[in-house]
Amino acid sequence: MKIGIISDTHGLLRPEVTDALDGCEAILHAGDISGQEILDRLARIAPVYAVRGNNDMGWAPHIPMFLDFELEGLRIYITHKKKDLPGDLSGYDLAVFGHSHRYEMARQGKTLLLNPGSCGPRRFHQAITMATADINDGNIEVARIDIPQKPVGRFTKTAEADLKMQIETVIRETQKNRNPDDIAAKYGYDRALTNQIARLYLTHPGVDADGIMAKMGY
Repeated sequence: MKIGIISDTHGLLRPEVTDALDGCEAILHAGDISGQEILDRLARIAPVYAVRGNNDMGWAPHIPMFLDFELEGLRIYITHKKKDLPGDLSGYDLAVFGHSHRYEMARQGKTLLLNPGSCGPRRFHQAITMATADINDGNIEVARIDIPQKPVGRFTKTAEADLKMQIETVIRETQKNRNPDDIAAKYGYDRALTNQIARLYLTHPGVDADGIMAKMGY
């Protein structure tokens, strides 16, 4: 059985990600989905096991904070933040989490701990990653997948213009000493992306919207 493991899409489902998920029989999503549309598109590929991230507010009360289930004979636990994993993981074969946007894989006894990283909007110079896993006879073999850093396909010129407009708005509001979380709430922006824009603006004096887009990899 082949499964796809992703996290932190933040409203962006790249064509490279859907291509990598093609042929999977299940998809695990470790949160910060940022929209039902993402889950609906994933569900057209394979059954989705998804948990709620800290940015999944308002629209996602039906999404659980954690999942504890069996798949192909393996016991799996999913939550968004690593700190929210159970203290005792000895009963699990696979524990999946996200949040940090950094790929991580380690063993804790028999348990495989996996953070697939983020395959949504690029944060600073971090890699864009996800994973797939093959499950055979109770064994799991994970493959890391690195996504090209230049968004293509779905991120059209119109989408780029929308992002630039959002960045310009965040810059104006930040100049007024507004908190990024308040800016996100006021305009309905993704909270993590708004915080990222504000940080780039504050840590790079004189940078404009085009400069911020370049630093984000767009």
